[in-house]
Amino acid sequence: MPNYVVVTGAAGFIGSNLVRALNARGEKRIIAVDNLTRADKFKNLVDCEIVDYLDKKEFINRIQHGDFDGEIAAVLHEGACSDTMETDGRYMMENNFRYSTILLDWCLEQEVQFLYASSGATYGGGGVFREARQFEAPLNIYGYSKFLFDQVVRQRLPDAASQVAGFRYFNVYGPRENHKGRMASVAFHHFQQFRETGRVKLFEGSHGYANGGQLRDFVFVEDVAEVNLFFLENPDKSGIFNLGTGRAQSFNDVAVAAVNGCRALEGEDALSLEDIIGRGLLEYIPFPEALKGKYQAFTQADIGRLRAAGYEKSFAPVEEGVARYIQWLAQQ
Repeated sequence: MPNYVVVTGAAGFIGSNLVRALNARGEKRIIAVDNLTRADKFKNLVDCEIVDYLDKKEFINRIQHGDFDGEIAAVLHEGACSDTMETDGRYMMENNFRYSTILLDWCLEQEVQFLYASSGATYGGGGVFREARQFEAPLNIYGYSKFLFDQVVRQRLPDAASQVAGFRYFNVYGPRENHKGRMASVAFHHFQQFRETGRVKLFEGSHGYANGGQLRDFVFVEDVAEVNLFFLENPDKSGIFNLGTGRAQSFNDVAVAAVNGCRALEGEDALSLEDIIGRGLLEYIPFPEALKGKYQAFTQADIGRLRAAGYEKSFAPVEEGVARYIQWLAQQ
């Protein structure tokens, strides 16, 4: 009887949160797969229980040689290059598209549950975020790599005898993203900035939005893990699903939550956006040239399909999620 759960990208941000969530539900027979060229990611797994660790290339080699036939119950595929500024298209397609296709084909052949990370970047700059081909127009090679794999999934789904579920993550933030550098969430950077300089930074207005007014669907990583585990426990549910809160909030909202979270650590009262600006605790910086034409100034997941699949739990708003995250960061 198959008894292992594989998590790829297990030492990364979302992957390590999934391992922790599985552990919390009593699942310890986890094979962690990753590429630890960036060795500091190992810290994300220190408090996790796994039975084995495999390098990504070794894992692919072993499944292609039949080593795990009949032994794996599910693959949670989070392994990817998530740098939206990456310009090496060959690397991006090899890492995100080809790797995913190999795993998909193996899981379908073995009838293994396959849950994977897609991205809200598949939609690009459009204003409709619904899981349908006509709304998808990625702005960068990262978004394209995720988009193209989703097309393969759509082709395979009608004949699939086992679960295939893809999640289009919107702006995920929360614990265990320290290793991501420039690609870490705004909330993470705000915590660091406030600790170092006593102020946080946001982009000036762009795309018709006022300073810090650009809107994104910010989703707390614990909610992301909850959705993954819901599908893992409901193997009859397949498809591609948006995974956001369904509610766009401004970057200013994130800044306010981060500043007030940091102030709460010192026993100081919460401030309004106006007070934060007035006290010089928030600085607006010029919009970067490198992001022009490649930036989503508005995202808001349509979560109708997720709700229709039976997922009923509420999602943490920025005010709640960032406050919890700041507490976690302060304890590290």
